Amino acid sequence: MREIKITDIENIRIGNAQDKVNATGCTVVICERTAPTGLVVMGGGPASRESELLKPTANAEGIHAVLLSGGSAYGLDAAGGVMKYLEEKGIGFNVGVGVVPLVCQSSLFDLAVGAYNVRPDSKMGYAACENAYSDMPFSEGNYGAGTGASVGKIYGMERAVKSGLGSYAIQTGDLKIGAIVAVNALGDVFDYESGKKIAGMLDKELKAFDSAEKAMYRLYKPDTNLFVENTTIGAVITNGRFNKTQMNKIAAMCHNGYGRTIRPVNTTADGDSLYAMSVGDVEANLDMVGTLGAMVMGKAINNAVKKAVSAYGLKSASDIQEAL
Repeated sequence: MREIKITDIENIRIGNAQDKVNATGCTVVICERTAPTGLVVMGGGPASRESELLKPTANAEGIHAVLLSGGSAYGLDAAGGVMKYLEEKGIGFNVGVGVVPLVCQSSLFDLAVGAYNVRPDSKMGYAACENAYSDMPFSEGNYGAGTGASVGKIYGMERAVKSGLGSYAIQTGDLKIGAIVAVNALGDVFDYESGKKIAGMLDKELKAFDSAEKAMYRLYKPDTNLFVENTTIGAVITNGRFNKTQMNKIAAMCHNGYGRTIRPVNTTADGDSLYAMSVGDVEANLDMVGTLGAMVMGKAINNAVKKAVSAYGLKSASDIQEAL
């Protein structure tokens, strides 16, 4: 097994677009051939589009793009730009009088960073597609859907740390599995291998990490108003051949990568969502792919905080660790 770039997975294109001044952006994963895709939503406050398409009972066998964005529910407008771009390229479900691109989207809440009234729109979604088809390299950290992301927010933005967009991918034999994720969690982030905290809520002096998990344990009263401006959204992509029902199971297994690296996770104040896309024809064992998918997702989450840099008044995890 060896590490590869997520863009080494065939049959996909990935593009970012962002407004760095106003701290928001979006990231698109395009599969022209139609990708059987599953979705598992574990958080209590998701913002999503066309999620019903991914249920096993829905007629569509696959979709053409997954869009991750900032902007909370306002950011769902960006999918219109993805549809416009794909329609112009003739990519979509043939309805006899043209094509209808099937685009699913999840958005995170970044309105408390930068300008709250500037969100991803159709122009930004279109631009992300243009970048996916250009020679522009795929960037992580403060890019795409991770532009305005942060973690460790159980006591609000004052003690939060800058996060971003991350990816990780591996190959074993002919099988490739990768993950891309924008980490905007209420909780703290821990190293997938060692379990050591690598990002999260700061102490009162803003000089070292505190514990969001222990802070959660102190919230005894049922009417406690948690800071709700969160959500981790991501996708696991494999060239293994699976149907939509199988991809829903793989998505559920890959969610274990969230649980291993983010604590607390999947709260009512998060909208944590994870897609799983099949974009190839390699025969593979479902349980193996789901297990490896959890690992690559965990490491992508780690990269999202490691590659983020300080911005918008928020320190990065690397700044905190260097100061310790």
